[in-house]
Amino acid sequence: MLFAARSAVALYRLLDVIPVFSGDDRITRLFTLVPGSDFGVDALSAVDAVGGRTLPWDEACARTYDLVIASSPKGDLPLLHGRHVLLPHGAGYNKSIPGEGSDSASGLDPAMLLRDGGAPIALHAVAHPDQVARLAFGDVRAARRAKVIGDPTLERALASRPLRESYRAALRTGPRTLLTLVSTWGPESLLRRRPDLPARLAAHLPHDEYQLALVVHPNERSRLSTYELKEQLAPALEAGMILAGPHEEWASVLIAADALITDHGSAALYYCAVADRPVVSAHHGGTELIADSPMHTLLRRIPQLGPAEAVQEALLAYRPGPGRAAAEAAFAYQGEALNRLRTELYAVLGLTPREFGSPLRLLPSPRPADRSPTAFDVHAEITTDGVRIARRPVGAAPAGHHLAVEYGATGESLTRSAGLLYRRPLPTSATRADLAWSSDGWAQHALSAYPGCRSAAAILPSGLCLLRIRGHADPYVVQTEAHDEADGRVAHADPAATASAVHAWLLAGGAPPPSLPVRLACHIGDRCFRVLLRPAAGDEAMQMV
Repeated sequence: MLFAARSAVALYRLLDVIPVFSGDDRITRLFTLVPGSDFGVDALSAVDAVGGRTLPWDEACARTYDLVIASSPKGDLPLLHGRHVLLPHGAGYNKSIPGEGSDSASGLDPAMLLRDGGAPIALHAVAHPDQVARLAFGDVRAARRAKVIGDPTLERALASRPLRESYRAALRTGPRTLLTLVSTWGPESLLRRRPDLPARLAAHLPHDEYQLALVVHPNERSRLSTYELKEQLAPALEAGMILAGPHEEWASVLIAADALITDHGSAALYYCAVADRPVVSAHHGGTELIADSPMHTLLRRIPQLGPAEAVQEALLAYRPGPGRAAAEAAFAYQGEALNRLRTELYAVLGLTPREFGSPLRLLPSPRPADRSPTAFDVHAEITTDGVRIARRPVGAAPAGHHLAVEYGATGESLTRSAGLLYRRPLPTSATRADLAWSSDGWAQHALSAYPGCRSAAAILPSGLCLLRIRGHADPYVVQTEAHDEADGRVAHADPAATASAVHAWLLAGGAPPPSLPVRLACHIGDRCFRVLLRPAAGDEAMQMV
């Protein structure tokens, strides 16, 4: 059996369906790269990553196979000998690509599906009955081998929904809103039209309230290279944005997401099928989007994003319904696709499926961001009951009340400019060294070594924070309570954030508080964290950090 792909994205679709033959020793799985695509550069490396055996194109054309499976009808695919099966290449067939065949949807073009003299198509698997109707409208002959089976890639996402919390834990999202951007490929994509949007969002959205992620179409990665893509996205990546991997990981990130910003690419439909959560359009017209396609239907019914600074208002304007309706227009047999496809493929082969085969594999956990900000412009507002703060990565937004810098994780220039220096606890193994700082010893050292610093905070392994203020005789401990969520969960604040709040409150008073302990409210977004400020005990001041 030969799996034929023209590009990395086509190969990823094939990898999602290969498990339908799981456990069957009668099947030999081979791969080949169909030449002619501008985006084939990453396909072979993807095969190597899964340990597959690849045939050179000339050798592949010289053999005959019991089945040739592809997820795109383009290129010289008819030169491969054997019964051909075409799988869905994407969700909904929403785009028409200029210069490809006729003006039909890419992947449903009769000009590419009708083969005179080439290997015939034994089965054309599609995801929804409307796609068969669109084939028949173009040319009834192209619809004769089409059969509705659903979408195998969606199948994995639907089955993986119970892993949402573990995905968010892997991404280190915490109580933040995970806002994901999705960008298709081509001149009308989000990244081509609004290349500065990720950086602008990173500058606008407070770090303790939002986490950013970006899903980029594999074709765009192939066009640029991952290195070049990361260089172009460097400001947002430095601010902690997650760049989802092109195979499997992107779907895990969509399951973890709380909200989505999309162009006219089909990835948004998978997000909408998994759950009806807020989705906002960043598509501003063009010639590629097909009228009355599922994505067209979705985009005209959801809020439009204007300036990046208006993103919260756009997300609040979303009303449930459009996302679910668009997904239903794109995907039939949700939850059944892989079993249906397994039945059809074995029927083409004339074989009975193995009894113990399992076609469903859950999505893996995504990787966290490569980088996390370690220096913040902290905007602080004194309230009647405490402090409201918003931390943004330094350099991404205007300067705030003070600069908070993580000691040992940032360059000397920012460290010397810090109003608040904070230190996170070292790994347990590191604190067992022969020479280590006590929490108060480090705080006093930091204030001595950096005369411009007003406060030093040592975060203890327990989550407590020892805080020294220049000019105050004794150290304090900042103890933050968890916030009870309405759904029964609890949210924890970053101790560095509440240290900034107490730093701002103490400096606003201009002198040590008259009596301790003192209870304050630390407002971060919609949450209020109760903070107890008290004198540090001797064992807390001597705790190793």
